[in-house]
Amino acid sequence: MGGDDWLATRFEHNRDRLRAVAYRILGSEPEAEDAVQETWIRLSRSDTATIDNLGGWLTTVVGRICLDMLRTRRGRPELPVGDHSPGLADDVVPDPELEAVQADSVGLALLVVLETLSPAERLAFVLHDLFAVPFEDIAPIIGKSPAAARQIASRARRRVRGTPEPTDVDVVRQKEVVTAFLAAARGADFSALLNVLDPEVVVRSDAGAAAYGGTPGLAGADRVAQEFSGRAAAAKLVLVDGMPGLVWMQRGEPLVVFSFTVVDGRVAAIDLRGDAEYLENVDLVSLKG
Repeated sequence: MGGDDWLATRFEHNRDRLRAVAYRILGSEPEAEDAVQETWIRLSRSDTATIDNLGGWLTTVVGRICLDMLRTRRGRPELPVGDHSPGLADDVVPDPELEAVQADSVGLALLVVLETLSPAERLAFVLHDLFAVPFEDIAPIIGKSPAAARQIASRARRRVRGTPEPTDVDVVRQKEVVTAFLAAARGADFSALLNVLDPEVVVRSDAGAAAYGGTPGLAGADRVAQEFSGRAAAAKLVLVDGMPGLVWMQRGEPLVVFSFTVVDGRVAAIDLRGDAEYLENVDLVSLKG
C-alpha cells in the first residue's frame, strides 16, 4: 500500500468521529461534511512524520476549522439547526451514521441550546464534555490557557443545563443600581450609599482583592457604606461576564473586579475578585455611565 493510500485509510478510520465532532459543534450536516473534507485536505498537505497522535491531531484541526466557521456565521444568516444542503431532495435516504449522531447525546433540543453559546463556549463544551478532549488540547484551538478553557466550558455547561441567564431588564436595572453606587461612593455621599445598599448587604473578597485592600466578610449597610464612601474614584463601569459591575485597572490591566448581586433594586452583595486566574478568564466589556 502506497503512502497516500495508507494515509487515506487512516483518515477513513477517523472520519466517523470527525464528522460527529463537526456536527455537534456546527449543528449542520453540510457544514460538518465541509469541515471534515477541509481536514483531509490539510492532512494531505502536512508532514505526517511529525504527527505523533493522528487522532488527536485530526480532532484539533477539525475543531479549528469549525471554530472559524462558527465565527464566520456571525456575518451572515444562520442555517436552521439540522439543515440540509440546498437542492437535497426530500426522498433522498439520510446517511445512517449522521442519523445516529443526531439521535445520540446531541438531539435537536441540545443543538438549539448550543446555538445560544459563543463559538469558543460551544467548541470547548462539545470537545470536552462530549468527546473527552483535555483542556490542554482545547486551549490552543480557542487561543486561551487551559484554565481559561476550563472556565469557558464550565460557563457553557451551566447554560446547557438550563441555569437562568439574566434578562435585558435585569441588565438595565443592575446598571442603574451599580451606577448609583459608583456615584455615591465617589462623591462620599453616605446617605446615597445607604439608599442603594440592602440593609443586610455583604462584601466578599478573595485573596487577590484583599492584597489591594479589599475587606473580606464585611456586612451591614452602615459598615459597607463607611468602607466605600469617598473611594472607587478609579473604578470603571463594565460588564462582568455579561452583568454590570466595576473594575479597578492599572496600566490597562484589571487588578480587582467588583461583581454585584442586586435584589429588589438594592445591592445585596459585592464580590471583590483579584485572583490571577479569575482575572485571566473573566469577560470584561466597557460601559458608558
